[in-house]
Amino acid sequence: MEVILKQDIAKLGFTNDIITVKDGYARNYLIPNGLATLATPSAKKVLAENHRQRAHKEEKIRKDAMILAQAIEASELTITARVGESGKIFGSITSQQVSDALKAQANLSIDRKKIEIKGDSIKELGSFTATATLHKEVSATIQFKVVAE
Repeated sequence: MEVILKQDIAKLGFTNDIITVKDGYARNYLIPNGLATLATPSAKKVLAENHRQRAHKEEKIRKDAMILAQAIEASELTITARVGESGKIFGSITSQQVSDALKAQANLSIDRKKIEIKGDSIKELGSFTATATLHKEVSATIQFKVVAE
């Protein structure tokens, strides 16, 4: 079943994308929760017209995302964590802590849901990378160090 997404959904698509999903997933989850609409021929025509009108605005948003990506990649973050005697940290470093460090140290506001840390979780000291998806065409690599308090 083809549907048009109303908002970005991780690992599925971005706003206004026409995607094909299983019928039950569309009827029982996406459409009732307001995440998507049915991709009828008239809805596709309306979407095409909206795309033409938004092309100019979208280019500005993409340029702003590119500037933000350059600022993120130029910043050097340091995240402090409590460390046990064996050198492992208590808990783990999450995307929320990376987002907070970006806000505090580089004055850049990125939603934690747009940050993906490479690997399962960070439970030790060292240098790591994460990826921030700022736009469907723009992503930035975040370099950060985890140090002891």
